[in-house]
Amino acid sequence: MKKSHVPEKAYRNLEFLNSPEARTVRILSEYLEPLSRLDKFKVNDTVLFLGSSMANPKEKDSILTKYYWEAEELAFNIATWAIKLKKKGKNFVICTGGGPGIMEAANRGAARAGGKSIGMNISLPNEQFPNSYISPELSFVFHYFFMRKFWLFYKTRAVVAFPGGFGTLDELFEMLTLVQTEKVPRDGFLILLYGKDYWHDIIKFENLLKYKAITPKDIQIFRYCSDPGEAFDLLKESFMKLL
Repeated sequence: MKKSHVPEKAYRNLEFLNSPEARTVRILSEYLEPLSRLDKFKVNDTVLFLGSSMANPKEKDSILTKYYWEAEELAFNIATWAIKLKKKGKNFVICTGGGPGIMEAANRGAARAGGKSIGMNISLPNEQFPNSYISPELSFVFHYFFMRKFWLFYKTRAVVAFPGGFGTLDELFEMLTLVQTEKVPRDGFLILLYGKDYWHDIIKFENLLKYKAITPKDIQIFRYCSDPGEAFDLLKESFMKLL
């Protein structure tokens, strides 16, 4: 007797899962899988580091190199402090976009402190590989930029924006908008623009105020700093209000 053909179950059908019809399934997967894993490893909240992927610690003549090492030091200080907190789960975990440059520096600082850190990578035409300092169990890769952004932002209690390019600016302005519109509460949330000279040079926030495109209240959403110790003190002061 001839055996009947057994069709593949839908959730194992790779042709279907990669089709346009299954886009909602893929999007939902990029929501549920990180949610499950962050819960499994008891990550309560994060500190998000933004900054250029072009910062290279081996390039001594690059203006970005000093920011690499300052990001590493700041992440080290945060992780060292957070590890000692007597709360269930992991608090103020260093989180980055998972790539090289400033992202690598922040993951590296957390690793030097003996802490866990998160890397939320994105698949790109020119492949960006996760840096080696991310905790393996907290390393993610996303297809959809908007789902990656959701998870970069969702658990964060502070954003430290180091000098960066289009990606950094995109993520920074989205977070500024979320706070401005109070989708993220202003109280107990800190946005630091690290490298005052850099940010003053490339963005004239005061001119937005001059042209009345924003209000005086909006210019207070963020603060500038240019020293790892100063940044750590500002962050710790903000975090203590949440404990």
